[in-house]
Amino acid sequence: MNDKHGDFIWYELLTGDAEGAKSFYGPLLGWEFARADMPDMEYHLITKDGVEVGGIMPLTAEMTAGGAQPMWAGYVAVDDVDKAAEQATAKGASVLMAPSDIPDVGRFAMIMDPQGVPIYLMTSEGAVSESFAKHEPREGHCAWNELVTADPAAAKAFYTDLFGWEKVDEMDMGEMGLYEMFSVNGYTLGAIMKKPDMMPFSAWVYYLRVPEIDAAAEYVTAHGGQVMTGPMEIPGGEFIINGMDPQGAFFALIGKKGS
Repeated sequence: MNDKHGDFIWYELLTGDAEGAKSFYGPLLGWEFARADMPDMEYHLITKDGVEVGGIMPLTAEMTAGGAQPMWAGYVAVDDVDKAAEQATAKGASVLMAPSDIPDVGRFAMIMDPQGVPIYLMTSEGAVSESFAKHEPREGHCAWNELVTADPAAAKAFYTDLFGWEKVDEMDMGEMGLYEMFSVNGYTLGAIMKKPDMMPFSAWVYYLRVPEIDAAAEYVTAHGGQVMTGPMEIPGGEFIINGMDPQGAFFALIGKKGS
């Protein structure tokens, strides 16, 4: 059984300090780490309670020279990476990393959508991914995928056509416009919203689940990170924060308030 077309299947932190990132995120999210067996590159697997939920890739000097910055990046499953990359470019995207194979893992590519946001495409091999908590809350897993973009209408057309996502709900956010939610393969995966003027660029934001949001916010500031917004309550009674990790990667957390 394989991941289905349109599923978010993996989350990857690109960072200039892998060991520093492990020290920061490990206690925050209950993650453990293991060096992946890749002969040509350094890669660290992230696990939560024995389940692989993501990876950490150190930025090389060559990557940094090419403009790469610390960031979290998501992978979306596609039936055919090469075909999906061609379709994406025909719709105004650009290819940042051409399709290539990872032995025993799958075939992948990285594209930049028409609004300048990077995202991976992947046809995976082996077990179905559990990185994204599709059907129930799971601590240490991604809980929500949110695209904050300068052109929501264009982004919606691009992603729904490429991945088969369907709009299922919306919320009027007043001056910020609509918060539009999307589903695929029987579950809601995330949302697309307009980028606030204060935000310097469009980006995918991945919300990682923590047990208690206030304790998480305190941890972030006590361990070299920054809480940029929040904790802020969202519909449903949970709370979110947006922050910057000590290595300069933007991240987001979601959790409950303590009793």
